Amino acid sequence: MTYQLELERIGATASMSRKGNCYDNAVVESFFGNLKNELVHHRRFLTREEARAAIFDYIELFYNRQRAHATLHYLSPVDYETMTVVLK
Repeated sequence: MTYQLELERIGATASMSRKGNCYDNAVVESFFGNLKNELVHHRRFLTREEARAAIFDYIELFYNRQRAHATLHYLSPVDYETMTVVLK
């Protein structure tokens, strides 16, 4: 119930698909697969804080700003958003 109240508070809509719809989690599954393959499996973290900082850097500095994404015409998300804004 708290989860649904928080979604309502921020204006989000909960979404649940039908059983067996394999595309629901495709984007997040792909992201976590990339995170594991590109960062986590290559490191041994001594503390949770070290892991948190490395994952934050991976997402904010590499994944969003540098990593090419096939679904975004091989641009980074930041470059794609910038290009989209310029074209509008």
